[in-house]
Amino acid sequence: MVRVRIGPSPTGDPHVGTAYIALFNMIYARQHGGQFVLRIEDTDQTRSRPEWEGMIMSALKWLGIQWDEGPDVGGPHGPYRQSERGPIYREHAEILLSNGRAYRCFCTSDRLDQLRKQQRQRNVASGYDGHCRHLTDEEIAQHIQAETPFVLRLKVPNEGVTKFVDRLRGEVSFDNGQIDDQVLLKSDGMPTYHLANVVDDHLMEITHVMRAEEWITSTPKHILLYEAFGWEPPVWIHMPLLRNADKSKISKRKNPVSLNYYKDAGFLPPAILNYLAMMGWTMPDGREKFLVDDMVANFSFDRISLGGPVFDIAKLSWLNGLYLRECTPEQMVEHLRGHLFSDARLVEVAKLVQERVDKLEDFMEHTAFFFNGDVRYDDDALHAMQPKGRTVKEIREVLEGLCERIDMLAEVNRTNIEQELRAYCESLGWKTKELFMPVRVAVTGSKATPPLFESMEVLGKERCRRRLRGAVAVLRNLES
Repeated sequence: MVRVRIGPSPTGDPHVGTAYIALFNMIYARQHGGQFVLRIEDTDQTRSRPEWEGMIMSALKWLGIQWDEGPDVGGPHGPYRQSERGPIYREHAEILLSNGRAYRCFCTSDRLDQLRKQQRQRNVASGYDGHCRHLTDEEIAQHIQAETPFVLRLKVPNEGVTKFVDRLRGEVSFDNGQIDDQVLLKSDGMPTYHLANVVDDHLMEITHVMRAEEWITSTPKHILLYEAFGWEPPVWIHMPLLRNADKSKISKRKNPVSLNYYKDAGFLPPAILNYLAMMGWTMPDGREKFLVDDMVANFSFDRISLGGPVFDIAKLSWLNGLYLRECTPEQMVEHLRGHLFSDARLVEVAKLVQERVDKLEDFMEHTAFFFNGDVRYDDDALHAMQPKGRTVKEIREVLEGLCERIDMLAEVNRTNIEQELRAYCESLGWKTKELFMPVRVAVTGSKATPPLFESMEVLGKERCRRRLRGAVAVLRNLES
């Protein structure tokens, strides 16, 4: 039976790239009567958060991505969170130690930092130098007795090549001399991506690993791990990366990448899935508008192009418009009420402007910025965005920094955004009014609005950071 999986890491917003890879995995499983597994890869305990996990699963479900096994639905191969599979990884690490395919590395962080520095100075590729690879049993015992922290490293052959066949690219080979002795188990006992990935894929009986092409360079390490365990590797399929117009990897600074943005902006799930399917794949008859069922009936790896699909939000908007125009007026109203003009959202907005409105027809005058996408900045707004004594460049850089801080918030609410803005002011050595007014203008387009923190909560994280980045772009143009 065909078994495929995706393994999102809950370290940030649900990414459009996750949905892209999930779609193709789901399609392939459906086409072959197989199983699609969702596995949460949360071994990075410093960055992984339960709220991000919830957002990822919620966003994928909103799109219509459905999995057969996962942390929320269970299944025979659980647990489906890597953080809950620690004993499994440690057991398999011991196997690699016992058969000589892995070794303990006692190098300190200072030594590794110094090694990287020397490699940069010599202009050679960075990588571990195998310092602990040939320690004697006596030396290892001394370190263990002294309770010296250690990591577990893969013992990569010094010579030869490691090859694999990619379903889309044919044979790919890597010189073993260029493959690092990768860390498999960290000093805290948690696995790295490489060990956890291979062990989980084997135990979960994954037959086809379909993932983004950025993982190609990791595949030889995985091949070597399969060989070390004596396991049969899966079929490898590395999908082309989604890219910006300049062919760089799609990024939040050049394109909205959070699925929450597309939900908040009013894109329809069938249109998004349709567009993601077109990223590198085409229908046999050349149709640009089609449903998931059409894709299941017609999918073939032979129709995937490796040219690097450009994620064009204008093209997605055009396609979304086709779906919207197929709606009846009643369906259109239903979509509007589903989010943009839901009762809950209207109540939130009404609370903020009720004291300012004398007639109901004045409501939109005071609230339009809550419902619009981007905002425009007139001369008065741009003047208000620049506090006295601060340059345009300073304001632009500060707003850029604020974007990064907001990116790390799971959501924007009046409490955490106030804390974040005040802490940011303190770190900058700025007065609060110097920051609060530029932020107010950036996210609303006006200097006279309902209270800032409450307004940002109602606007939500996606609109706030989208508008902040829009303001940054405007300010950058003013600098030139």
